[in-house]
Amino acid sequence: MNNNTLEDLYKKAIKEKYEEVKNGDDFYFLNAPTRGKLNKLCWEKFANNDMHSNDLNVFNSLLGLSFDISAKKKFKQETDLFRPVEKFFKGETDPDKIDVVDMAAILVDFNPRPFNKFRKEIDPENLKLIEELRDTKHYKPDFSSVGFSNEIEIKNFPDLKNEEVKEDKNEEVEQDEVDVIEQDENQDLETIPAGISTPVKIGGEDRVKFRWKRYFVIAAFLAVFGIIIYLSMLPKDCMQWTGNHYERTERSDEGYCDTYYDARYFDLKKIEVCDSTKFFDDNGRAKVWYIRVGDSVECYNQFAPYPENTQRFLKPITQYIIKQYLSDRPKCN
Repeated sequence: MNNNTLEDLYKKAIKEKYEEVKNGDDFYFLNAPTRGKLNKLCWEKFANNDMHSNDLNVFNSLLGLSFDISAKKKFKQETDLFRPVEKFFKGETDPDKIDVVDMAAILVDFNPRPFNKFRKEIDPENLKLIEELRDTKHYKPDFSSVGFSNEIEIKNFPDLKNEEVKEDKNEEVEQDEVDVIEQDENQDLETIPAGISTPVKIGGEDRVKFRWKRYFVIAAFLAVFGIIIYLSMLPKDCMQWTGNHYERTERSDEGYCDTYYDARYFDLKKIEVCDSTKFFDDNGRAKVWYIRVGDSVECYNQFAPYPENTQRFLKPITQYIIKQYLSDRPKCN
């Protein structure tokens, strides 16, 4: 795995952390970020907190000056230095300078940071696993800074696409019928040669029905579209790891989740293996996933981020792990 891929992973995690916190305590600074607002937020972070030396180094490297609590007036004049961070949050640029991304991580309180620490703390085996899973059904590239994402998927609305197609076809048919009516009204019927059939002219009452039907189709389409937008803006559900499984929970009083509900991982279960546990399917693919914890391993029923530390990922079981850690597994009841 090359550094560019690591940097992409780092940037993606910070952007998802930004989306998570932009409506929180720092709403004024982050919801519609400007270089001036980010300058003020940066000053508040460094002036009101005991910042780590790594953060002070990022401050110095990106802004070209050391943090000095007595130099607030001078610092407020350096708003242009936050322009790359602003554009990064807005998705307008993909910064080449890693210091810009590190400053963004400070402003949204993303950890681990800076990039060098992030790179060292990511398990190389996990990175290799992600690479191997890219072409498999287990790989899900969109995960948040805590390992989960929340999306409204089209599978939750299986009839929506068909309804839209039907409505589009109805609109086309109705438009053709209206065009025929208007053509008939402008055509001198007495000049049409005998034997040539013409469309039947529709009276005023029928034309009103056509108009109402068309308005109804348009209104129905807009209603469905509005429902989709509304559902997409609903607060995310939360889930919490309890013992050996996830449970749905409500948001905190401040409106946040420690872990947002994710249908891909909600059915994750910690399992106890025994002498008759079937670790592989008929094609030799792993049916059990594991994580090493100290001198032992924990086993689970599917791929997912490790629920106790979502910066780590479960791995497919191997014969080596079975022999090394599970050779003395108990008999099944």
